[in-house]
Amino acid sequence: MKTIQMLVVFLLWTLTATTQNKHTLSGYIKDKTTGETLIGANVYNKANPVQGGTSNAYGFYSMTLDEGIYQMVFSYLGYQDQAFEVDLSKNTVLNVTLSEGVVIDEVVISAEKDDRRRNVEGTQMGTVELPVENIKKLPAIFGEVDILKAIQLLPGVLSSGEGNAGFYVRGGGPDQNLVLLDEAVVYNSGHMLGFFSVFNADAIKNTTLIKGSMPANFGGRLSSVLDIQMKEGNDKNYAVEGGVGLISSRLTIQGPVVKNKSSFIVSGRRTYILDLVQPALKGTNFEGTNYYFYDLNTKWNYTFSNKNRLFFSGYFGNDVLKFRQPNRDFAFDLPYGNKTATLRWNHLFSEKMFMNVSAVYNDYKFQFNGGQDDFVFKLYSGVKDWNFKIDFENYPNTKNTIRYGINYTYHTLTPNTASASNGEVDFNTSFKPKYANEGAIYLMDDLKWGSKWAINVGLRASLFQQVGPYTSKLTGQEFGRFEAAKTYGGLEPRFSLNYKANDNISIKTGIAVTNQYLHLVSNSSSTLPADVWVPSTEIVKPQRGIQYALGFFKNFDRDVYETSFEVYYKDMKNQIDYADNYVNDISKEVEDAFVFGKGRAYGAEFFIKKSKGKLNGWIGYTLSRSEKSFKDIEGGRWYPSVYDKPHNLSVVVNYKPRRKWDFGAVFVYGTGKLFTPVRGFFFVEQTVNLFYGPRNSARLDDYHRLDLSATYTPKPDSKRNFKGSWTFSVYNSYNRKNPFFVNFDTTTDFQTGTNTITGTKITIFPLIPSITYNFKWNQK
Repeated sequence: MKTIQMLVVFLLWTLTATTQNKHTLSGYIKDKTTGETLIGANVYNKANPVQGGTSNAYGFYSMTLDEGIYQMVFSYLGYQDQAFEVDLSKNTVLNVTLSEGVVIDEVVISAEKDDRRRNVEGTQMGTVELPVENIKKLPAIFGEVDILKAIQLLPGVLSSGEGNAGFYVRGGGPDQNLVLLDEAVVYNSGHMLGFFSVFNADAIKNTTLIKGSMPANFGGRLSSVLDIQMKEGNDKNYAVEGGVGLISSRLTIQGPVVKNKSSFIVSGRRTYILDLVQPALKGTNFEGTNYYFYDLNTKWNYTFSNKNRLFFSGYFGNDVLKFRQPNRDFAFDLPYGNKTATLRWNHLFSEKMFMNVSAVYNDYKFQFNGGQDDFVFKLYSGVKDWNFKIDFENYPNTKNTIRYGINYTYHTLTPNTASASNGEVDFNTSFKPKYANEGAIYLMDDLKWGSKWAINVGLRASLFQQVGPYTSKLTGQEFGRFEAAKTYGGLEPRFSLNYKANDNISIKTGIAVTNQYLHLVSNSSSTLPADVWVPSTEIVKPQRGIQYALGFFKNFDRDVYETSFEVYYKDMKNQIDYADNYVNDISKEVEDAFVFGKGRAYGAEFFIKKSKGKLNGWIGYTLSRSEKSFKDIEGGRWYPSVYDKPHNLSVVVNYKPRRKWDFGAVFVYGTGKLFTPVRGFFFVEQTVNLFYGPRNSARLDDYHRLDLSATYTPKPDSKRNFKGSWTFSVYNSYNRKNPFFVNFDTTTDFQTGTNTITGTKITIFPLIPSITYNFKWNQK
């Protein structure tokens, strides 16, 4: 109640705050060519740059200044600055459009005070924005541009496996990352069992990774936030772009519904590699076997006035695996996928107050249907959410940006539900879905204190209820619909501080406390479609974490070079894993196999980035450890978690020697993945049983590879509507045989009675060349 009272007091204060002889300059900042809003664009007083701010996630900005005449500068990385003389004798609305930067000797002339300054001036630590155009320059496996593989090249972010789109952040598990697409939670972010992400880069506008001090408007996960925003669509002219590759093709269409007021975008992608080999499978024992995945991104928006705007976006993706062996009368289908829908309303109460209301639906389903002869087997699991949230932003002056809001989600989580039949015999494990309410309120303030200090302070209060219909496993009590069976909650303070020693050097520190109420426990080293999300219940307690971070940030040579050094320590409670004797048994609920313990992760991250010039890129290095301790696993011994990789190095280089050519290279090195080795085996009734060594006590060989790419644009300066380019790439260019896992075989020599165990390292990705043709058409 005290938290709610604080929120009401601040709300009333910000609604009524007025200052004599002060006026507000506000508006939207957009791309001049497409009408897309620009997120994080800068606006500042040229005479006093401390009086400045940035546009929010919808391109809106607001500044309150003393009455007077100002030279206001608007800037955005890669765009030409715009300067306006503003007579601020009253509240003024100024909507601004920026043009992409001019090019002189291949150097983009952009903002004097642009995104690179945030490395020094921003309060948030471990926050990285990746423009999609930069991601598209990186070499990609099979030519598939992948946002999640791009963020794996940043310090503190590790890949969950060879070629896998799953990721770990600062020693946390894959379920501890909050992945959002237009505010909708994406519960499974991978296609092809995780080798590709579900995000089609052609439909994406902006990607932000927060791995440090998570601000108070985000919650529900311990490690990180990956906030991905879709394009809104060109409201000036129609445009088409796409690409044709070895395994997939993609097509994006966008344009105005009502010019300068409403626009749409539709983007689709589909694989077809196995479609092409269907004729070769005909008549074989694999006839009818096929695999493909597809994505469809859609978005529509309408601007009713400068104060009201409506958005609707959706994502629909699916993987379909069909396996057939007609000679054995054996077949199975494995479809799984995500659906999301987001409806948002932006409203301006005044020049100082911005509101966004969102209604979000998301649905993740996994199915398996198979059988042989008379035996039929079915398996189903899924997560469905209905989410409603309201967020306010208030700009009382140039030194404060106050945000507050409320969030509610109704969860339906369906565990593994299995059924089987063999003739007249039926088997059914229809576990009932679990239902939950999750809510939060938050309040935060971005505060500038003089010219050297900047603070972000926030408080989030979260609540989680397991609700009925439900029958308690502990007491047998029956709970009706929406009746609370178990309630958890807690306060989550967040704090970040930036001390700017001078224009090029700053020191930052941050603390973030987080609670996580939904859990994904995997028996593999990466998330798989069959892994089951479970809620906090009377048996499963919420995870709770606290992260401490300290960093040094310095820019060199007029912000051409950015450098940073960060250290962190993360303490995690109520961690979840499977017991040593765990055996996958679909007749039992998965939470009955859990054991609970604690975790810790700590490390140092080094980062240097060159942003300008013909040659640019970055180098990131992470030195880290991640450990866990469970009372029911080896007596509580601290052991390295499967996410523990002490050394991780990424080198990314882009080089543009001429207008027609872009070259890219990526080198990655990492400590080998941990696994639990087999120590021996024994027989029980002529059945081989293995016994294992200490958990995660062995490592695969260290991982490293070099990827290369070249993009050729035949006519870069063409004034024609249609433009095309060819991208050639090589994955694992020196054919490094990186082990994916170790397969153990047991053999017995019955003459000598000798038993032997042989481990074989399995590799899956050799040198892989690819070629992709990309094209764009724009209406003039």
